[in-house]
Amino acid sequence: MASETPGHETQETLSNLLSENRRFAPPADLAAGANVTAAAYEEAEEDRLGFWERAAERLTWAERWDTTLEWNPPFAKWFVGGKLNVAYNCVDRHVEAGRGDKVAYHWEGEPEGDSRTITYADLQREVSKTANALEELGVRKGDRVAIYMPMIPELPISLLACARIGAIHSVVFGGFSASALKSRIDDADAKVVITADGGYRRGAPSALKPTVDEAVSECPGVEHVVVVRRTGQDVATTDKDVWWHDLVDRQSEQHTAVPHDAEDPLYILYTSGTTGKPKGILHTTGGYLTQTSWTHQAVFDLKPETDVYWCTADIGWVTGHSYIVYGPLANGATSVLYEGTPDTPHRGRFWEVVQKYGVTILYTAPTAIRTFMKWGDDIPAKFDMSSLRVLGSVGEPINPEAYVWYREHIGGDRCPVVDTWWQTETGAIMISPLPGVTSAKPGAAMRPLPGIVADVVDDQANSVPNGGGGFLVVREPWPSMLRTIWGDDQRYIDTYWSRFEGMYFAGDGAKRDDDGDIWLLGRVDDVMLVSGHNISTTEVESALVSHPKVAEAAVVGATDPVTGQAIVSFVILRGSAEESDDIATELRTHVAKTLGPIAKPRQILIVPELPKTRSGKIMRRLLRDVAENRSLGDVTTLTDSSVMNLISDKLPSAKSED
Repeated sequence: MASETPGHETQETLSNLLSENRRFAPPADLAAGANVTAAAYEEAEEDRLGFWERAAERLTWAERWDTTLEWNPPFAKWFVGGKLNVAYNCVDRHVEAGRGDKVAYHWEGEPEGDSRTITYADLQREVSKTANALEELGVRKGDRVAIYMPMIPELPISLLACARIGAIHSVVFGGFSASALKSRIDDADAKVVITADGGYRRGAPSALKPTVDEAVSECPGVEHVVVVRRTGQDVATTDKDVWWHDLVDRQSEQHTAVPHDAEDPLYILYTSGTTGKPKGILHTTGGYLTQTSWTHQAVFDLKPETDVYWCTADIGWVTGHSYIVYGPLANGATSVLYEGTPDTPHRGRFWEVVQKYGVTILYTAPTAIRTFMKWGDDIPAKFDMSSLRVLGSVGEPINPEAYVWYREHIGGDRCPVVDTWWQTETGAIMISPLPGVTSAKPGAAMRPLPGIVADVVDDQANSVPNGGGGFLVVREPWPSMLRTIWGDDQRYIDTYWSRFEGMYFAGDGAKRDDDGDIWLLGRVDDVMLVSGHNISTTEVESALVSHPKVAEAAVVGATDPVTGQAIVSFVILRGSAEESDDIATELRTHVAKTLGPIAKPRQILIVPELPKTRSGKIMRRLLRDVAENRSLGDVTTLTDSSVMNLISDKLPSAKSED
């Protein structure tokens, strides 16, 4: 996500190197019955605020708003004067409408056979009991609750219980360290922490409680720690601890959902900052729920009566907040909630889950897709995935070849792929194809959604022409936007609004192709300046992955005495490809042919794995350390820190040519 005051080091517009001529038109039957048609773009252009008002009317309001938007740049208030309860909109109203027996979540634990079905009536009962439990612990409207849990049903229940009483939740991803958890509890001044003894990861219990104990020991403001028994492993207890089953199970199933102001805070979600102090992104209530709900039904063409939707993210990230909890539940959807990893107990686990529940909409990350490519086409081929009708991608730009593989091997060459761009800060999807409207291009996010005014600008904030590259900005406020950085309005202004006057900029490079469609080029700090040309790592990685022998690639710029920076590539070969002396030459030639000689890598290293965080992001900073023969920086956030030793061992055999 965004770095502080991003983009100052990039001097010129980005070179636009990659071209893509493949097109995939919407399936005729999907287009004929699509939730959103091309008319929505015209409607939003004619009256943007009216468009968002109509989107807000899909929700149930206790009191209608007086003013749609109050805009005092860069501070926005949406649906001012309106009152609603998010949990009521996500749960109770569906039960009251007679849909209490509808499945809200098919929960699948990692150990095989470990599953639960949770209906909307079940959810209403459990959320009400949990809200009563939090109130018994003294949690009141505006108090902060930190949540550090595995992907179990008590996680979305906890979020909804906080939303119900107007407490502000701060979910911390269950892979973070005690110090990361402590800094987030401290910054939010949380009075209660909700956690579990542990969760299951790669076939074994993974403890969470000891991390919480270590963090809370340095957080005197925490009054209670609520612990779900998930794995049954032995855990130490303190005088602050209370078991979930002791506290929640004794509560009344009745709880009145009181309306909250549209601008009351809903949650804080922390994203990393360059200062070392985490940035607490603040999202509020009415505008956030409006945009997550509308985008969920528009971008995925959701039909709540028949669809089974699965977003494979963790609720610890914004994707899980918006597209596992709030968007789908506001729309009365049936979702899959999965606890584990894609390769436990076998590498076909995702496809087994799709087959088991008849998943119709799948939303996952390019990192996962490239991993599945590496494992081989034969694995998904063993499962019946004919239920799928829409595929989504989120988290980073998707390489065209990964997009085509996903469409072909997971979507049976019939499912549209919606490649979505958005961020923790934006709260909801901003740029994406619409599956019933867009003739999609592999790798392109295409156009801003109706009601969103995004642009690609140069250094001087001028819109770049078609065929040009530059910085992705948002020119007008949008309902689900962050309202500030928790407790630090000045940092909010400096980080997101200081680079370009009156425009939101959070650090992503982009290009506009000859048709005016938008391609994301990754973070501008992942841009290499090679012989005076700004070249995006994303485009070079896409060129490498388009070679039939390559499963995944990561590219960094390393200091070079001749060219300023030189391109160094780390490549994982597909399962069937053999490492040989001439593979590096073959790949360098392929990149030069695809993008031009300027983008030819100086070095290509064939590696067994890439350094990734638990969320699947490649840590290019560590690869730059390797490429420049520096000692490695902090590796604590990596899924597997031993990967760096394997990569470093490869360095002497790196293939380099003039």
